[in-house]
Amino acid sequence: MEYKSLSEEKYFSDASKLVLGLGYVLVELRVFPMKEQVQVKAVITNSVENKEGIGINDCAKVHRVLLPRMEALLSNDNIYMEVTSPGMERTIKNAAEFEFFVGQMVRLWDIKKTDWVSGKILSSDSTQITLVMSDGENKSYPYEQIAKAKLLHI
Repeated sequence: MEYKSLSEEKYFSDASKLVLGLGYVLVELRVFPMKEQVQVKAVITNSVENKEGIGINDCAKVHRVLLPRMEALLSNDNIYMEVTSPGMERTIKNAAEFEFFVGQMVRLWDIKKTDWVSGKILSSDSTQITLVMSDGENKSYPYEQIAKAKLLHI
């Protein structure tokens, strides 16, 4: 699995600051230029301390504030934007996302074991993730040892 700093993604830092100001965390921001329109997809979650789920009102609140900012950043007022929650069983696309889900259960495909391993996310950095396993042991997995990862809803 690859770790790509989210701050390297175009527009992410600007949008993230705005979303954070509303009390949410921006997990993913994708911008797709189309023929005459730009499609923007944003995924938000609550901070690690706030374990409540993201609802429609949360997404609408972020949409109302983020849309004008994206119009200014993209110099385009023909934007179609979706704001969603990460979902109950989100597939992790970038290892940098793990930091947003500390305390949640995750399932990883371990290349060395050629099997799934599950645990609660204790911490993550730019090189590895540390899980608390079911037996209480802390185990670290370098990202290059992980083929796939998915949040678990338990």
